[in-house]
Amino acid sequence: MAEITAALVKELREKTGAGMMDCKKALAETGGDLEAAVDWLRKKGLAAAAKKSGRTAAEGLVGLATGPGRAALVEVNAETDFVARNELFQNFVATLAALALERGEEDIEALRAAPYPGSGRSVAEELAHLIATIGENMTLRRVRLITAPAGGVVAGYVHSALRPGLGRIGVAVALTGEGDQAALEALGRQVAMHIAASRPEALDVASVDPAALAREKAILSEQARASGKPEAIIEKMVEGRVRKYYEDVVQLEQVWVHDGESRVKQVLERAKAKAQGFARFQVGEGIAREEASDFASEVAKMSGLA
Repeated sequence: MAEITAALVKELREKTGAGMMDCKKALAETGGDLEAAVDWLRKKGLAAAAKKSGRTAAEGLVGLATGPGRAALVEVNAETDFVARNELFQNFVATLAALALERGEEDIEALRAAPYPGSGRSVAEELAHLIATIGENMTLRRVRLITAPAGGVVAGYVHSALRPGLGRIGVAVALTGEGDQAALEALGRQVAMHIAASRPEALDVASVDPAALAREKAILSEQARASGKPEAIIEKMVEGRVRKYYEDVVQLEQVWVHDGESRVKQVLERAKAKAQGFARFQVGEGIAREEASDFASEVAKMSGLA
């Protein structure tokens, strides 16, 4: 029996497009034989999309499901925006968001292995079935849970929603505060709308990625030194530019989009509320998209004319 290594699992996953847990099981069932594992997955219907698995899936939908004190966001990608309007695809994304919320699941591999409601299949198997039905590569890319502390609320917002809870941008926000819960939820929705528009990277200054801050400071220092000013002046220039950087990437430091004047932290202070966390998913963000090919250029290259 061949040793079932992480590299072997990765190779099988790349060959078949099946989920990590399914690949591990296939290799275990076939004694580590890669080709036999491919066949095992095909027989189970888990490699039905193998030929499509190499194609870039950068479109799709974000699904948002909310419940008392918590919310789940999922992103499922497809190759074309057309699929996002397919009812089968929409139902899958909506069901997946609700499943993640119900299970309290943020581990993507565990979610892939979870039973898909009403099908007798796992989520990964249902996705493979959907790929075979619709004819495009699709991927379950990510899942995130947002939970509020006791007495808090979680509010959500979906931008350009095709139907409730489904769209290209989804946001979930956790808040705590004094007074009326309905008012806190309404404020939470406004905050979620702000986040959808302003794309913060961190909740507060303390949450900024240290590596990202270090890179930014290095760039700002070089820019300031190019001015030829004394070091004491350069230091103050960098401090000012770092504050501007925070205003761009930190939610609480950003200008409130609803009035164009206040800071988010001031709005929350006036409402006696406190931000506890957020998540923002936008379809396809960070995915390297394939450039549309020029058919004439491809033919010329193949013919040795280019």
